[in-house]
Amino acid sequence: MKLVVKFNLVFVVVFLAGFAASGLLSWQVLQNNARDEIVQNARIMMEAASAVRTYTNTQIKPLLATQMKYEFLPQSVPAYGAQETFETLRQNHPEYIYKEATLNPTNPRDRATDWEADVVNLFRNVADRPELIGMRDTPQGESLYLARPIRIKSPGCLQCHSTVDAAPKTMIARYGNANGFGWQLDEVIGAQIVSVPTSVPFERAKQTFVLFMGSLAGVFAFIFIALNLLLNALVIRPVNRLARVADEVSLGNLEAGELEADGHDEIAQLTQAFGRMKKSLVQAFRMIEE
Repeated sequence: MKLVVKFNLVFVVVFLAGFAASGLLSWQVLQNNARDEIVQNARIMMEAASAVRTYTNTQIKPLLATQMKYEFLPQSVPAYGAQETFETLRQNHPEYIYKEATLNPTNPRDRATDWEADVVNLFRNVADRPELIGMRDTPQGESLYLARPIRIKSPGCLQCHSTVDAAPKTMIARYGNANGFGWQLDEVIGAQIVSVPTSVPFERAKQTFVLFMGSLAGVFAFIFIALNLLLNALVIRPVNRLARVADEVSLGNLEAGELEADGHDEIAQLTQAFGRMKKSLVQAFRMIEE
C-alpha cells in the first residue's frame, strides 16, 4: 500500500470520527436551543394572558359593576378577557392556542378535554408543582404546551362559584345552574394552557444543521485536496526521485542524476545524505578501477 493511500485512509477515518461527533453535538445543541426558544415563546404568551387577566380584574370589572346587576357581562371575567384576546391573535396565527381549561366550568367552552383534564388532575395531585411542559401531536403538527394551575386564591371568586344560591341571578340566567359551582378556596379548578407549534424553530434548527454539516464537509474536501497536493510536492515526489536514483545506482549507473535539496526538513536531510553516499560510492569505484 502506497504512502499516500495510507495517509488518506488515516485522514478519512479521523475526519469521519470528528464529523460524526460534531454532527451529534451540534444536533443536540440546535435541538435544545429550538426547544428553549419554543418554551420562551410559550412563557411570553402565558405572561401576556396573565397581564390581560389582571387588567380585566382591576380595571374592566369595576367599570361593569353597575351593569352586572341587570345583565351578566362575561367581559368582566378575567378568563374570558384573556381568551378573547388570544382568539383575535388566532385569526392570523391559528396554530397558537390559549385556553383556561376547567373541570367544572361555568362557560361550556372552557370545559377541559381529556388530555387537558389529565393536566389539571396532575396539578391537583401535586400541589406544589408550578408548571408543566410537554409535547403533543395536533392536526397542525407537533405542538409544545405549557400549563400552570388555576387555583382559587381569593374569596371573591366564591361569590359566583360556591353555591347556586350565592351566585348572581344574572349569571345563572346566562349559563344555567348546572355547572361552575362547588369551588373551594385554595382548590385547583383548572389550568392555563398555551400551545405553541414546534415546526418553525425545529425546521430552522434542521436547516442550520444541514448548512453547518455541509460547510464542515466542504472544509474537509478543501483540506483533503490541499494536504494531498502538499504531500505530493513535499514528500511523494522527492521520495520517488530518491527511489529512481537509488534503483539506477543499484544497477551500476553511477552517473544517475544529481541529488540536490534545499531546506532543512527531514526529506532534504535524507536527500543530502543519499547524495553524499552516492558520491562516496562513485569515488570508491574509481579507486578500485585505478
